[in-house]
Amino acid sequence: MISLTDQAAKKVKLQIQKRGQGEGIRIGVRTTGCSGLAYVLEYVDAVDEHDQLFESLGVNVYIDPKSLAYIQGLEMDWVRNGLNEGFEFRNPNERDRCGCGESFRI
Repeated sequence: MISLTDQAAKKVKLQIQKRGQGEGIRIGVRTTGCSGLAYVLEYVDAVDEHDQLFESLGVNVYIDPKSLAYIQGLEMDWVRNGLNEGFEFRNPNERDRCGCGESFRI
């Protein structure tokens, strides 16, 4: 299960509306950074037949099969911290995160 908080769902819906197109979002991981893995987020205009589909608060969330094992149970939130704002990922599978917060380890 992959889920979005109310704030994240509102932000995604607003961005898709501003873009004027989109089927939802795709969340995945790629190898990079100090700890080994980083989250990848993109808007989906064309659905890949291999993606796993989750629906959360009216948002279609697509996950590629290779990433699913790393992010099963993930919750995505939209947070503001001082002057900074952005998506935050809460992953119960994370064992460690690098000091800069850009990458993680399972």
